[in-house]
Formats: sequence, structure tokens, C-alpha cells
Amino acid sequence: MSDTKSDPAGNAVDPEDRKLLTLARSTRARNGVPEGAAVRDGDGRTYVAGTVALESLRLSALQTAVAMAVASGAATLEAAAVVSADGTVPDSDLSAVRDLGGSGTPVLLAGPDGVPHTTVAAG
Repeated sequence: MSDTKSDPAGNAVDPEDRKLLTLARSTRARNGVPEGAAVRDGDGRTYVAGTVALESLRLSALQTAVAMAVASGAATLEAAAVVSADGTVPDSDLSAVRDLGGSGTPVLLAGPDGVPHTTVAAG
């Protein structure tokens, strides 16, 4: 029996990507922030973050997760996931993923329910 589940369009979602979505959703809910994000580096380590909204610093959840990966010594990214009520991933978020992971790095976008509805390449 496979752990692979499908998104609403019937596309299979890898169990490791589902883990990213679960972590992102949990962070969003626990911290009460607009977005939660998680990234997986080339060694399989995950980094999870929520939106940063300080008076002097504003970062999306995905930008923060990428920054955490870089600060921890990650050399590349395998995948990223965002849980948000927004229907798109901003170009600035995709740029951050592309800078570390390359243009082909998949970015999954899910609604607050954690169900992925879009996967885009960072490029």
C-alpha cells in the first residue's frame, strides 16, 4: 500500500512533499500567521517558518524558510510548500527558492486546509 495521495486534480503528491505541507499548515495554525511554509534541502532536512511581520522587517513564510535553510548551511533545495489563503505564489517567493534550489524546484501551494491545488516550478 502506497502513502502517496492525490491532490484535487488527481495528481499524486509524494509522501515527503505531503510532510512539507503538514509542517507548513501546522506552523500557520500554531503561530496564527497568514502563511506557513516548509522547504526540504538536498540532504533531506526540513525548515519550517511562518510569516514575519515586524515594523522593520517583513518576510513571507517561504522567504523565511529559505533564509533558515541558508543560515543552517543548506546548499540546495529539493522542494518547497506554502499554506496560504492566497491563490498564487508571489514572484519574490519563487525567486528565493530559485536562488537556492534552481529553476526546476517544485513549490506546492495549498489552501488553509492543507490540500495542494497548485505546483509551480521556481523558475
